[in-house]
Amino acid sequence: MFDRLESVVEKFQKLEEDLGNPELLANQKDYQQIVRERAEIAPIVDKYTHYKKLKEQVRENQSLFEKEEDQDMRDLIREELASLRERLETTERELRGMLAPKDPNDDKNVILEIRAGTGGEEAALFVSDLFRMYSRYAEMRRWRVEVLDSNPTGIGGFKEIIASVNGAGAYSRLKFERGVHRVQRIPVTESQGRIHTSAVTVAVLPEAEEVDVFIDPNDLRVDVFRSSGPGGQSVNTTDSAVRITHIPTGLVVICQDEKSQHKNKAKALKVLRARLLDSMQREQEAKIAKDRKSQVGTGDRSERIRTYNFPQNRVSDHRINLTIYKLDVILTGTLDELIDPLATYFQAEALKGEA
Repeated sequence: MFDRLESVVEKFQKLEEDLGNPELLANQKDYQQIVRERAEIAPIVDKYTHYKKLKEQVRENQSLFEKEEDQDMRDLIREELASLRERLETTERELRGMLAPKDPNDDKNVILEIRAGTGGEEAALFVSDLFRMYSRYAEMRRWRVEVLDSNPTGIGGFKEIIASVNGAGAYSRLKFERGVHRVQRIPVTESQGRIHTSAVTVAVLPEAEEVDVFIDPNDLRVDVFRSSGPGGQSVNTTDSAVRITHIPTGLVVICQDEKSQHKNKAKALKVLRARLLDSMQREQEAKIAKDRKSQVGTGDRSERIRTYNFPQNRVSDHRINLTIYKLDVILTGTLDELIDPLATYFQAEALKGEA
């Protein structure tokens, strides 16, 4: 680890020298690239500098302890040494975490897809609940949420809702939400007070730029039709809804939320590009399933990553055996109590893989 840290320090010093070169300002592309690289590794260099200072303090205090003859002073130095060593261990753990392999998608925006699985109307209502929860979480983090497409039901739920989430680190946090979410509660449609179990699937895709995925216009079939709302009622009288089919893969994206055909097409292409990038990455990485369904499963109740139990006010994440009895708070968007432990767990797993 320390060899890697010294290499990072050397790279940081080289970038500092490059930034001091007046000729670099003439090439803004290279200049911005170096600024970004420096900003990425600066926190590691600062933390490593702090670590070395702590280590030096431990060495100095150990030397004082060995030379000191007064017992009271030895006790004081011993206490200080214990505190310094604890801080040193904490800083070393933080450094290991900072050196963990970084997901190249972590800084990307997100395409969030939530769909009703098992449970009919109750599952559709929970799609609405989850979307509201993620929207509030995004608001707390000052991210911007834009609905790209939705399929509402008659009583306030959604068969599916697709949205973009734009903001710093959106994918790095929301990627832990992908999978099947199970809900246990008494539905509003239940007259006898029985608890029902339903399931909702959540897909979290990194938003792809045009440079990430090239789409040949000749590979697309674009169909336009009239938008329709719940119950088949006509929303407008123009052919503004857009269906795009990517012929080589068979992927189909429909967008009809906007009244403008051009806006719907732009949104559909954004979703298609994200799905294609997701598919490409899954083919390239053996540890990630080849099929996009592996992220969300079939929507069956048994393929769950998390359970929301309303009668007990409980949320359980089954990947790390974490249970929190504050479901009401979690649903207001206070998701960090779930996401932070997940991030720590998967970071540790990544470090094991590096060892």
